[in-house]
Amino acid sequence: MEWSDLRIFLAIARDGTLGAAARKLALTQPTMGRRLRALEAAIGHQLFQRTRDGFVLTDEGSTLLGHAERMEEEALAIERRLVGQTQQLEGTLRMTSSDWFGAHVLTPVLAEFSVRHPQVTIELLTDARFLSLSRREADVAFRIRPFDEADVVSRKLLHMRYGAYVREGLAHPLAGDGTGSALLALDSAFAGTPDDGWLQAMLPNARVTFRSNSRDVQARMCAQGIGIAVLPIPLGDSTAGIERIDLGAEPPGRDTWIGYHRDLRRLARLRALLDVVIARLAN
Repeated sequence: MEWSDLRIFLAIARDGTLGAAARKLALTQPTMGRRLRALEAAIGHQLFQRTRDGFVLTDEGSTLLGHAERMEEEALAIERRLVGQTQQLEGTLRMTSSDWFGAHVLTPVLAEFSVRHPQVTIELLTDARFLSLSRREADVAFRIRPFDEADVVSRKLLHMRYGAYVREGLAHPLAGDGTGSALLALDSAFAGTPDDGWLQAMLPNARVTFRSNSRDVQARMCAQGIGIAVLPIPLGDSTAGIERIDLGAEPPGRDTWIGYHRDLRRLARLRALLDVVIARLAN
């Protein structure tokens, strides 16, 4: 039984299809299929039922899953521990954040870091999903809620203020209760966030005309005059064609947290990055 084959087993179990698992591991589907068959032959059991919708674990596959995950944890712990002892200011740091935060908040900070430390390669993954620090999907993560993983070192980095925005020139005709106004809201997956609920409470007679999970898309639709949007101030103030308006109160802000796996706490390039990020963004 090869550990590399177990990594393939785990990827298929998590993603459900050969195609998705192959993309994650940067392998071809035929290679994935061949390695899975080799693992099943070595174990003497079929690990997945092949269905029209994808791969479903058999009872034997479910039994193997827990053991394979523990093996993965140990393999990743070895990798993190060895990486964490590296003291040279070179190598790669993989970071993850939301799209707008990466584009409008992190970009100038990372540019400064790159000038100071040109031998360090930064990979910034903008994704609405929370990537795993334990599985080395990312080394550093920025999130809008506290980290609950026991093996993650984290701190509150900043409090992000939000504002209400409309297309330039449309600020004055607004009715106080929102009658006749259109709102740009988050999609159903993010509905109920404090700022989204605040806007609809402030303008109860306005109607939602557009939803998106992207703050950048909301800002661009706002610039087209499609409706009123609540946006993070760094994004709203830097978007051409929109202006901030006063609805009688400021929208609720959101705290942003930074976290990294504890095994990387002595990594020199990580410490250098934290110095720049905290100096520029912490409040």
